[in-house]
Amino acid sequence: MADSSNAQWFGISMVLVGVIVGYGVATSSTGGMPMDAPTAAAVKPTPTAAPTPPPAPMAKDVKPVDFDRDHIRGNRDAPIALIEYSDAECPFCGRHHPTAQALIDGNDNVMWVYRHFPLGFHQNATPLAEASECVWEQGGDDAFWTFTDMIFEKGADASNISEYADASGVDGAQVQKCVDDGTYAQYVQDDMASGSAGGVSGTPGNIVINIKTGDARLVSGAQPLSAFEAAVADLM
Repeated sequence: MADSSNAQWFGISMVLVGVIVGYGVATSSTGGMPMDAPTAAAVKPTPTAAPTPPPAPMAKDVKPVDFDRDHIRGNRDAPIALIEYSDAECPFCGRHHPTAQALIDGNDNVMWVYRHFPLGFHQNATPLAEASECVWEQGGDDAFWTFTDMIFEKGADASNISEYADASGVDGAQVQKCVDDGTYAQYVQDDMASGSAGGVSGTPGNIVINIKTGDARLVSGAQPLSAFEAAVADLM
C-alpha cells in the first residue's frame, strides 16, 4: 500500500511541476507577463496635428512700388507685390530666384519687384548690381531681367559683366564703362537704404505688400513657396 500511495503522490507532483514549468515558459516568451496581456509596443500613440506656422511679421516704412523706375516682372496690375532685396552673389538669393518666378507664374495677383541689397563681404555683388542698372539704361526691363537671370544661372562673376551684357542684347563695353564711372552707385545705395528702413537685414530680404492699402509682411530668407503664398493670401 505504501508503494502505491507513494507512486500516486509522485504522479501528482510531476503534474504540478509540469504546470509550473509550462506557465514559466509562456510568461517568459512575453517578457514575464501572461500571453494575453498587451505589451507597450502594441499600444499605438495618438496622432497629433502639425503646428500651424506663425504669420509673417508686419513690415513698416516700406518704399512704395515705383512703376516708372522699379524693375517689375509679372502682372503690373496685380494688387500684391513681392519686393525682393537681393544680392547677386548670395547663394540663398540664387535659391530664391526660381521660387519668386514660380510665385508670379502661379498667381496673377502678384508682381515681382527686384531691388538691390549687395552685402559688403561679396566683392562681386555691388559691381553686378550697378551693371544691371547700366543694362536697364540701354535695354529697359527686358534686358535687366535677362541679365539678372544670367547672373544666377551662370555665376556672379563681375569679370563677366561685358559678356553677360552683350548676351542680354546691349553693348557690353558701354555697360562696363558705366560701372567703372560709378553711374548707378548712389542708386544701389539708395535701394539698400530703403530695404533697411523696411526691416531688411539680410538677403534675400522679401516684403510682400498690398499696393493699395500699404499693408505689408516681411518674409526673410529663401523660404518655400508656401510661405509666400500664405503671406499673399493674408493680404488679399
